Amino acid sequence: MPRLPKDSLKKNSEKQNGRSVSLKELAAHLGLSATSLSLVLNDAPAASAIPQETKDRIFEAAQRFNYRPNYFARSLRAQRSFTLGVIVPELSDGYSAMVLNGVEAALSKEGFFYLTASHLHREDLLEHHPKMLLERQVEGIIAVDTPIRFQTDLPVVSISGHEAVKGVTNVILNHQHAAELGIGHLFTLGHRRIAFIKGQDFSSDTNVRWETIEQSTAKRGIKIDSALTAQLEGDIPSPEIGYIAAQKILTVKKPFTALFAFNDISAIGAIRALQEADLRVPEDVSVLGFDDVYAAAFHNPALTTIRQPLFEMGQIAAQTLLRRISQGSTNGEIPPVISVEPKLVVRQSTAAVAAVK
Repeated sequence: MPRLPKDSLKKNSEKQNGRSVSLKELAAHLGLSATSLSLVLNDAPAASAIPQETKDRIFEAAQRFNYRPNYFARSLRAQRSFTLGVIVPELSDGYSAMVLNGVEAALSKEGFFYLTASHLHREDLLEHHPKMLLERQVEGIIAVDTPIRFQTDLPVVSISGHEAVKGVTNVILNHQHAAELGIGHLFTLGHRRIAFIKGQDFSSDTNVRWETIEQSTAKRGIKIDSALTAQLEGDIPSPEIGYIAAQKILTVKKPFTALFAFNDISAIGAIRALQEADLRVPEDVSVLGFDDVYAAAFHNPALTTIRQPLFEMGQIAAQTLLRRISQGSTNGEIPPVISVEPKLVVRQSTAAVAAVK
């Protein structure tokens, strides 16, 4: 194949008003076949037979002449979109952001893109967004802390999903172990009068987390006082809802030495309420969070928490979905439930019960 002069390709590229050169033009410039370029630029297995020197020439020319692959042509040839859909409650909280970081890390290695939709706990969006993603020809869906209320033949992976739904793989935390870590930590520090902040009704983890906490406290002879238990209300991703829940507990005016919050965001809000009530953390009240979001380590005091491996859960969900896509309609060796383990992260917000003077 004759090689076009470099200046000719440069002039052609300039005449296209910023449009990148085509694969055919780039191949002609390099004196190589379009197939060879396609194999290298798409990192196909067959590219291993092409000398590294040739690969370097291809990448250098692609960058120099602003070559961009034709995504739609690739999709039509393969009859695939190379795109996944991800449905989350909302994007501003630390929980969803950390999960999405893990999803992106896994997908970027495989050449997949993802579309994200936030339902904000609204019934109309819970119904609309899955349809929207399916209309855009996604190859699978990851649902994060989101009920599965749609039907599809595509593979679906649910993070923090606790319902057995046909065609759905659930990636969940071992909540029994998490409760043992949290209650065990407070018990070891001498805490027996513990206040609790439960999750919102719409959270998929609320019931299972509370059930395991009840089991762990009963095991140690700790009585849960309903007057020292408040539930998060509202769907704003702000410490304010934890602040309000802690205020409700404080108005009862019953003594407690520790507070176990549903998540880190509510724990941070609760600490503010405790401090406004002239209670020191952890000297007067220890506070334990859940999740280990990025802000937990940098709060003052730094938050003791149960680490939920959110980044890893996002990675596992994405990798599992890609495996299911490659296997077709069957799950093969993929179990319906994949469980991950929590870890206790001890920082400055918990301490031993102060000795009674």
